[in-house]
Amino acid sequence: MPSITALFKQEITRLARKEVKMQTEAIRRANTHHRRDIAQLKRQVVGLLNQVAYLERQERKRVVKGVPGASVEGKRFSPRGLKTHREKVDLSAAGYSALVGVTAQTIYSWEQGKSKPRDGQLAALVAVRGLGKREVLKRLELLEG
Repeated sequence: MPSITALFKQEITRLARKEVKMQTEAIRRANTHHRRDIAQLKRQVVGLLNQVAYLERQERKRVVKGVPGASVEGKRFSPRGLKTHREKVDLSAAGYSALVGVTAQTIYSWEQGKSKPRDGQLAALVAVRGLGKREVLKRLELLEG
């Protein structure tokens, strides 16, 4: 027959386990809830990153195309005007060429009057000509990024 001390010890152990289990159950539930919230937030972040990437691609396409329907009707090309605007927005020929969609050498040729832009290129020049320095830098950042 077990002694009273052994029974007492078993009862204390049983009660201690029961108490520990009750206290850790709340922590376990909270932990499960937090894990579920973290997983949901991760899914949201992935969705938002995809959305941002999509919008950046759309904006990049819009910037590359220039202003839709930009009419070259009545617009004239001036080599000096091109050079003045390029210097005003503080860009190299390479940077300006990225905005227009041509090479840097083409920009130099236009500025020196050796060649003239075609209608499509003139439309791109007209679209860029109306931009200020900040907008030009934003567009370049979009094109490079």
